[in-house]
Amino acid sequence: MLTDPLMALFIAQGGSPNVLTYFAQSNFAGKVIIVLLIVISMVAWTIMLNKYFELKKMQSLNRAFESRMEEMPSVLVAGQLPKVNPNIPYSVLYSEAAKAFYRVNPQEVTDSEGARLRMGHVENALHRGVAHKSMQYESKMVFLATIVTGAPFLGLLGTVWGVMDAFGAVALRATATLQMLAPGVSGALMTTVAGLLVAIPSVFGYNYLLSTIRAMITELENYASHLADRIELENKTAS
Repeated sequence: MLTDPLMALFIAQGGSPNVLTYFAQSNFAGKVIIVLLIVISMVAWTIMLNKYFELKKMQSLNRAFESRMEEMPSVLVAGQLPKVNPNIPYSVLYSEAAKAFYRVNPQEVTDSEGARLRMGHVENALHRGVAHKSMQYESKMVFLATIVTGAPFLGLLGTVWGVMDAFGAVALRATATLQMLAPGVSGALMTTVAGLLVAIPSVFGYNYLLSTIRAMITELENYASHLADRIELENKTAS
């Protein structure tokens, strides 16, 4: 243990124990787990930040698009399909609803039957659109949930392994002292600390993002319902 470069540096400096000291006291498995947890932490922060800015951008685009739609006297222009912006979920729903509406040829059915068929197609298209966009909202959240759940267990694995090695090494000696056992145990506990430092920020970020996503899905469903109502009213007026 004393041949470890980090431990040699610590002894030479005569300083108090710190994170590097505990890392140096960890066994090989503990060091591998700590490095792995550092990588996992960077992945978790990348996912959380990217998802946060992605959701904020979609919220802003959705609200701007909804405001423009409210100013439109009609959401249906005869024979014309609206242009779709794939980066705006509301725009995608609007385009899919319009395509479904014009899928029924009014010359092949009666007015009442055509209105019913058209609205059936519109509602089905909106249901599919909401489901698809909900999956887009929730993308990558499963990875974050896995990190939240797995990081503490990974840290616990390193601790149990390190304590096992520490007691095993002491058992081979004729005499055992606290000074012999303590470095291995403190190094082993470092992996649990690392696991918690990964999991705690991740769980707060996950819960915040999940609540934001649920609110956005509700807004998406409300928008789809409002759009269906407008299309139905305009369809009845035109008939």
